[in-house]
Formats: sequence, C-alpha cells, structure tokens
Amino acid sequence: MAQEQVQLEFPQEMQMLPQLQQMAVQNPQIQQQLQQISQKIEARKALLIADMTEDFMKEEKQITSQFDHDPLLKLKQREVDLKAMETERKISEDEARINLDRAKMVQAKDLNDKKLEQNEDLAELRADTAIEKSMMSADVKLTSDAMKARDVNVLKGRRS
Repeated sequence: MAQEQVQLEFPQEMQMLPQLQQMAVQNPQIQQQLQQISQKIEARKALLIADMTEDFMKEEKQITSQFDHDPLLKLKQREVDLKAMETERKISEDEARINLDRAKMVQAKDLNDKKLEQNEDLAELRADTAIEKSMMSADVKLTSDAMKARDVNVLKGRRS
C-alpha cells in the first residue's frame, strides 16, 4: 500500500528513475541526483508504513477493547477455550492409551517369547528323557539277554 501511495505522490520521479539509472553510470552528478530522489521516496515510504502500522494498531486495539467489554464475545471465547482444553485432554488420553497398549504388547511379546523358550526347553527334556529311557531299555534288554544266555548255559551244563 505504501508503494502504491508513493507512486501516486511522486509520479514524475518514478518515471525518471529508470532513465536516471542508465545515465548515472556515466555521470556522477546524475548518480547523486538519483540517490537523493531514491532517499526521498524511501523516506516517504517509511513514514507511510509507520502511519499505516499505527492506524492498524489503533484499529486492532479498538476491536480488542470491544471484545473485552462484550459479554457474548467473552462467553464465546470461553466456549472456544473450553473446547480447546477438551481437545487437548482427549489427545493426552489417546496418547496415554496408545502408550499403555504399546506396553501391553511389549509385555505380551516378552511373555510369548518366554513361553516359546520354555516349550523348547521342555521338548529338549522330553527328547533327552526318551533317549535315556530307550538306552536304559536297551541296557535292560542286553542284561536280560545275557542273563538268559547264562541261565541257558547253566541249564545246559547240568544235563551233560
């Protein structure tokens, strides 16, 4: 807005600027004149911006002061604040629930891993027991066979 206002206030200078810039390369006096015009335009633009900012601040203050005194607006603002607080609470609860679910899943995984490990240990024990039992059974059979053979020899020896 300030740029537009400056263009309206300094139409001749704005038209001369491109020409002066081309001529300023060769002539130091024109370069100085160009600098003065540019400074004059920029100074005016700065004042316009300051004025516009001040006007904006006054309007904003006026609007906010109306807001401060209007009970309906205060009530609406309070309602918006409560909704925001409720939303934050729900987000917080959801995050807590998610964290709890994660912890439960980790715990369930650990428990499952322990059960699998126990099942593997039990399977190993069963296999070891079965091997030991079959070895003992084989030893018993060998011992029994040897005893039977000796008994047969003893019995055969008596007949002779």
